[in-house]
Amino acid sequence: MNSELARRIAFTLGALLIYRIGSHILLPGINPAVWDQFFHSASGGVLGMVSALSGGAVARLSILSLGIVPFVSAAILVQVAILFAPRLRALRDSGENGRRRIDRYTLALTVLVAATQSYGIARGLQQVPHLVPDPGALFILITVLTLIAGALVVVWLCNQITARGIGNGIALILCVGFVTSLPGNVFGTLELGRQGHFSMGFIAGLGLFSAALIALVVRFEKARRLEPVAFASGADVRTAFLSFKLNGAGVIPTVIASWVIAVLLLLASYFGAEDFTRKLTPGQPVFMLTYAIVVFFSVYLYTAFVLDPNEAAEKLQRYGGTIAQVQPGEATSEHLDRVLSHVTLVGAVYFVAVCLIPELLLSWAQVPFYFGGTALLVLVCTVLDIEKQAREFALVPGFRSS
Repeated sequence: MNSELARRIAFTLGALLIYRIGSHILLPGINPAVWDQFFHSASGGVLGMVSALSGGAVARLSILSLGIVPFVSAAILVQVAILFAPRLRALRDSGENGRRRIDRYTLALTVLVAATQSYGIARGLQQVPHLVPDPGALFILITVLTLIAGALVVVWLCNQITARGIGNGIALILCVGFVTSLPGNVFGTLELGRQGHFSMGFIAGLGLFSAALIALVVRFEKARRLEPVAFASGADVRTAFLSFKLNGAGVIPTVIASWVIAVLLLLASYFGAEDFTRKLTPGQPVFMLTYAIVVFFSVYLYTAFVLDPNEAAEKLQRYGGTIAQVQPGEATSEHLDRVLSHVTLVGAVYFVAVCLIPELLLSWAQVPFYFGGTALLVLVCTVLDIEKQAREFALVPGFRSS
């Protein structure tokens, strides 16, 4: 291991340690015993999912309960705005100054999202009996300011990890949340088996199923559709490849699906449709069907905006690249569009399957923890990214191996 790689690993571990310490600092003005009882009575559904995203910070109701979610939401909103707003797209492509302005817009939107979420949390906490000993405007103000500050600290840590550590900071923070809850989930399941709630055969089957699902995700995340492109330079012909990833949208479709379901829940609550609200909880058929439909179309929508076949064909023609047996220009654009459509279809089906299989397991087997498709995708993608970066730093010339 060279010194640069060792330094980056040490920095990353230190930043993650700070995050873990912060996730154990409780919000002021709440009764921890009452929250612990309330959380465990409702941790199998949405609260369990949110707690997994925050690394258990929600389970402890800490100052970092919002985690990185406000920043991720703001970043996706800005990306969507860039896709539809030519001025923002021009700003993004204008160089370093333009990107810095977009970063400032994202940070400002993060504060707005965090403020909205923390205000809703503060109001909701006051509705839990005996949780807030001294409710009122002062409690709401302190809670909102504390949660916003906590969210900004997490954003700062993510940026530091990305710049000075190893791996993507946002993915690592999310990954730590899932990893830290994993031992408790495993031991809890084994304890239920010891008590007779689950058979040992069922627990062994659950372990094998999880391993097979992880292997499937690894296989698909590494899969690429390579399209050979020839570049002529005088008498020489050099061959390169256009690489199409099966899952080019990352975890963005799951975030969009969560937004859609949140809006539906808000509307159902506003109109008093309690039966519909119950059907939109994780593990219910209506929830899974809605989630699958939104994720499937989100994969297509995001891929269509990010990868433009016309633009790719134009660039190939500009730089002298040709695809075998395909004419440059419009024919190349149509060919790339067909390839992209086929790849996206496979990727969308894979994405929906990965998102729904854990939900089906939660519904059918009544497992005592939440482990959704988003968690699995984040874990696998983070590990693969760290492996790739570690190999790159290990090959960097100019560093002596130790």
